[in-house]
Amino acid sequence: MPRAASNGIELEYETFGTSGDPPLLLVMGLGAQMISWDEDFCEAFADRGFFVIRFDNRDVGLSTKIDAPDVDLLAAVSAAAAGGPVDAPYLLDDMAADAWGLLDALGITRAHLLGASMGGMIVQSMAISHPERVLSLTSIMSTTGDPDVGMPHPDVLHVLLEPAPTEREAYIEHSVRNSRAIGSPEYFDEARARRKAALWYDRCYYPQGVTHQLMAILASGSRSEALRQLRVPALVIHGDADPLVDVSGGERTAECLEGAELLVLEGMGHDLPTHYWPRIVEAVCALASRATGA
Repeated sequence: MPRAASNGIELEYETFGTSGDPPLLLVMGLGAQMISWDEDFCEAFADRGFFVIRFDNRDVGLSTKIDAPDVDLLAAVSAAAAGGPVDAPYLLDDMAADAWGLLDALGITRAHLLGASMGGMIVQSMAISHPERVLSLTSIMSTTGDPDVGMPHPDVLHVLLEPAPTEREAYIEHSVRNSRAIGSPEYFDEARARRKAALWYDRCYYPQGVTHQLMAILASGSRSEALRQLRVPALVIHGDADPLVDVSGGERTAECLEGAELLVLEGMGHDLPTHYWPRIVEAVCALASRATGA
């Protein structure tokens, strides 16, 4: 797959569809490689006339790994909870600059942005930094960085804080267990989760990147006031059964983005089961049509 120089690093990326079609950038979440965007999901948008771009964020997959000193994650979580400063290797703004740099490398001036979880935070930051480049903004199962909304439920905190095993089979079991804990209860597919975990491990096992990215989230603070200043076509999608980023995070995001549509999907957790793909694809395409007058 190709790599692009961006913001002083290199990003691994892949495209679907025709380069002359409206670009749709997909941005993944915490520790998630670009292959977490299923090929069939990407093709569904390409079939609807988008030039789809997925990529590995910094510190995951085959993109550049950031050299940084070891960090005390628990101390950082405690500091953030107390409203104190968090010293992180980089911020969400840096990851947003990475994504804009990728689009620059591809010769793309304006794009539709779609982000999931931390990816939703990144596309929010992208829109804040360059609203003139945003055709539309979709934030899925994400939040604004406000400490009073979007917090994980206590029984799934281990998903964020437990270190991943180093041995392959143990890693796969750990990943499946975590996916079940945060996923959509009625639509969790263990076989699919197991296949994905094996692919993630074999493609790139790099747990330090998860810690660095989580530190970036903790250190970046609230985007609410900046989001309130935006005037971009926006859609917020969230599951009402999401235990990792409570649905209140999506509600606050939609509240901050003037004119945003809020789509709450019944029974959806912190994942993207195939059951919900048609509604998500249709909602994003409808937003893009409204945004461009197509």
